[in-house]
Amino acid sequence: MIWIVTKYLVTAAVVVAVSEFAKRSDKLGALIAALPMVTVLTLIWLHVEKQPASKVANHAWYTFWYVVPTLPMFLAFPALLARLGFWPTLAVCVVLTIVCFALFAMFVRRFGITLM
Repeated sequence: MIWIVTKYLVTAAVVVAVSEFAKRSDKLGALIAALPMVTVLTLIWLHVEKQPASKVANHAWYTFWYVVPTLPMFLAFPALLARLGFWPTLAVCVVLTIVCFALFAMFVRRFGITLM
């Protein structure tokens, strides 16, 4: 139980730190957020919890492929925010990401990469 609480506290601290840095500096906050800290923490937790190397490697592999279709959201969000407001922009970006993911998954399937 202490291990799970530790995992939650460390992971939450990372998210809070990113948001605090972002309040002070757009660029620094974005740089820190762009670092794959959640993925790195997940890889650490999987390793520490003695998961097989194949499981750890698969997590890194699939994370790469799942990140690619999320990238258009980071271009659309600032372009739409002033016109639509925060919540509608966020909703549009979620839908955009889902559509991009579905299209990307169909595309990479041709190369033997199964994401869905």
